[in-house]
Amino acid sequence: MTELIPVAACLLIAFGIGSNDTSNALGICIGCGVIKLRRALLLFGCFVLIGVLVQGQKVMKTVGKDLVEVNLSIIGISLSVAALLIIISNWKKLPISTHQVIIGSLVGSGVASGAAVNFTAILEIIVSWIISPLVAFFSALLLYKAMEKTISKLSLFRIEKILRSLLLLSSILIAYNTGANELATILGPVIHSGLIEQMRASLIGSLFVFLGAVILSHRVIETIGKGITTLDPYSGFAAQFGAGMCVMFFTFLGMPISTTYCIIGGISGVGMSKGMKTVKLDLIKKIMANWILSPSLAFIISFAIMKAIS
Repeated sequence: MTELIPVAACLLIAFGIGSNDTSNALGICIGCGVIKLRRALLLFGCFVLIGVLVQGQKVMKTVGKDLVEVNLSIIGISLSVAALLIIISNWKKLPISTHQVIIGSLVGSGVASGAAVNFTAILEIIVSWIISPLVAFFSALLLYKAMEKTISKLSLFRIEKILRSLLLLSSILIAYNTGANELATILGPVIHSGLIEQMRASLIGSLFVFLGAVILSHRVIETIGKGITTLDPYSGFAAQFGAGMCVMFFTFLGMPISTTYCIIGGISGVGMSKGMKTVKLDLIKKIMANWILSPSLAFIISFAIMKAIS
């Protein structure tokens, strides 16, 4: 019966990914007024499934096998704590990194129980967390500048038609990365601990991501799509595609990085190109504080619970 706890927590986090991270794929399009939420949800769900099936294995191995020597107690406590923090953060309309709370919880539980912890892998992941938003920032900024010198010279009608297609493409890319990186992160521990077979976990996990997207995603979409800076299809594509390519690069390396923070980095890069006054720095500071608080809080809570149980 206790084996159901980490699996249930895993599915709850998958639901949280859908409610929180759908904004990464759809938030900019909604903010730009390009597509309607209901029409995009089915497309999002399909490409999440494709992503986790095609390219999720490397990230699953990093989180589920290479990071901490997991057992039933570690993954049960870690995933339960992570699920609670993700749902609370989403309810407060704050973007949160699923990777950070899961990895913070895993390391906290692992250290408290005396399990083998790969601190080199932890350092590599933290470095990836720091670098990836910066890569997304400059990728989006350079792409935006390049578009100014090329696409902007076309007629307004052609520009709008091209950008609508490109925004749809970049949304698909982010949805794919959500499966290949975000969902793979939460499935890694339960798969590599032998609690559930990979194909079954991928199918069920993708279903719960889709359910979360349908039920709760509109809350964070408001923050990502409209809260950081004013977006149009032109700047929206640069931000989203720059972030999407960044996440795909780190996914190839097997690094569990945050699609959420890469999107924020991309949006900030585009906003900076228009001038500092166009970016709501107070919101950026609030998100950065959450970036530090989330894994720290996850570590402390999981560590305390594991110590108390032990």
